[in-house]
Amino acid sequence: MTDDEELAWSVDSSHVAYECPGFDIVHDEVTLPDGTRTDYDYVDEPPAVVVLPFTTDGDVVVIDEWRQAVDRVNHGLPAGSVEPGDDDLVLAARRELREETGYEAGTVEPLTTVEPSNGIGNSVHHHFVARDCEPSTDQALDHDESIRVDTRPYDDLLAAARDGDLRDGRAVTALCYHELFG
Repeated sequence: MTDDEELAWSVDSSHVAYECPGFDIVHDEVTLPDGTRTDYDYVDEPPAVVVLPFTTDGDVVVIDEWRQAVDRVNHGLPAGSVEPGDDDLVLAARRELREETGYEAGTVEPLTTVEPSNGIGNSVHHHFVARDCEPSTDQALDHDESIRVDTRPYDDLLAAARDGDLRDGRAVTALCYHELFG
């Protein structure tokens, strides 16, 4: 038995306890490594793409979007769920950039993949860097999206992340990863 196997839980039964657009709540009955039986609920949602888009001038295309869960406008980056049939995540990132901002990218490259909340959900976020982005079309927003598009200097976004003014975890992850490793 490997070290990881000795920590693994065994799933005795599983079912979707609640469905809604965008995610489900899954209820598992599990047995822990010490034999304890308990239940565990988590958010089940499709993978997502997050785009750090740079204009030809080096500014970043950003979005402001109402987020009901935190009751405020969120300042962040274009992002969205991977849709069924999205076999190419670069194409999914291009689509989300275009739909949310109306910008097209010259190039799109992978940046990192993270599990942002693996204690309560199975979310997987694939981050990309898009370069040479230019406005090319109107936004094509989903029925439940209210998004304003702007551009900001990269250094201003870094300062906002440092100062706590940029609170969107996806955006902060993309900026920090890009700054450290990009």
